[in-house]
Amino acid sequence: MDINEIQAIIPHRYPMLLIDRVVELEPLKKIVAIKNVTMNEQVFQGHFPNAPVFPGVYIIEAMAQTGAVLLFREVPNRESKLLFFTGIEEARFRKPVVPGDQLRLEVTVIKYKMGYAKLRAEAFVDGQLVAEAVISSALADRAKHS
Repeated sequence: MDINEIQAIIPHRYPMLLIDRVVELEPLKKIVAIKNVTMNEQVFQGHFPNAPVFPGVYIIEAMAQTGAVLLFREVPNRESKLLFFTGIEEARFRKPVVPGDQLRLEVTVIKYKMGYAKLRAEAFVDGQLVAEAVISSALADRAKHS
């Protein structure tokens, strides 16, 4: 999936769209996406000047967006829905991510029923695990949150 296909599924846009490509997808089972981390990220203006480190919370958000692509593509009438990030467990950050790194985001379904999901997410750089978490999400009507 290229960036246009991703944007057709999830509502995120610059500067909050944090995945660039989907390279693997097994519907409602597993997805693998890529995020190219560049010095052009707005966050590097302040995190940290002269020592840029991609924030862990952005890595978690990139994993959540990857999971959202996996789940949201199966939702009928998704333009009238939002998929909210509702929880995070077991988050661990193992190695700093810096400009020039390419994050490989691997997300697998632990539990799924319409409207709720629990996902296992891992982020790798050059084959090394840099972050991991268990992420929960819930589906809601967009009209209730406008």
